Amino acid sequence: MKHNLRELEEVIGYQFANRGLLKNAMTHSSYANEQHWEKTRCNERLEFLGDAVLELSASEFLFRRDGKMPEGELTRTRASLVCEPTLAFCAEEIELGEYLFLGNGEEATGGRYRPSVVSDAMEALIGAIYLDGGLASAKEFIEGFILNDIEHKQLFYDSKTILQEMVQSHYEESLSYQIVGEKGPDHQKSFEACVRIGDKEIGRGKGRTKKAAEQKAAYNGILTLKKADQNKDKDDSSICI
Repeated sequence: MKHNLRELEEVIGYQFANRGLLKNAMTHSSYANEQHWEKTRCNERLEFLGDAVLELSASEFLFRRDGKMPEGELTRTRASLVCEPTLAFCAEEIELGEYLFLGNGEEATGGRYRPSVVSDAMEALIGAIYLDGGLASAKEFIEGFILNDIEHKQLFYDSKTILQEMVQSHYEESLSYQIVGEKGPDHQKSFEACVRIGDKEIGRGKGRTKKAAEQKAAYNGILTLKKADQNKDKDDSSICI
């Protein structure tokens, strides 16, 4: 764990005027309970606020980004960017879970890496930045750490569906997933999955659940197929998957 919140400020590129807000955002309810603090000292209220700021910021960003995107597509794209899996993915990139204050029970059961916990902390962090520095600061953080690289995040969110459609359209063999690795105690498991077209492996991924591992494997499988298509365009004689 890394309870050095100054280090977190360096990671996110934002310095709090009120560092108490940052600690509040990193305080899980389990820690507050163990400390016998009032309920309001955990990050749940900041999470509520951050969720609203994130949805507004994402909506405006997408609205301005593509003036021809219809309402339905705007809604689906926003959903893929503000959902729990994507927020957990973004939180993992900055190791946000390492900065959380967790109760002993939550710590022992792997809460520091649980998608629901770190995605909530990401929203709480947005809420804290909003209160500390206003909407402009919150939007800058959101655009830098959540709305960046949208194409890849959409691929990650819909990876299993997108990969299935790609395989059905271009390959005769079927798509299959297999859990090829499992380690850690029952309360803190880590899984590794691979995805294959026929008997050819095209991607692997690791996650705290089998579903998360398969999602990452599918994402890497998509990147493999896209790279193969690019190579094929360069050299029509290239045959690979």
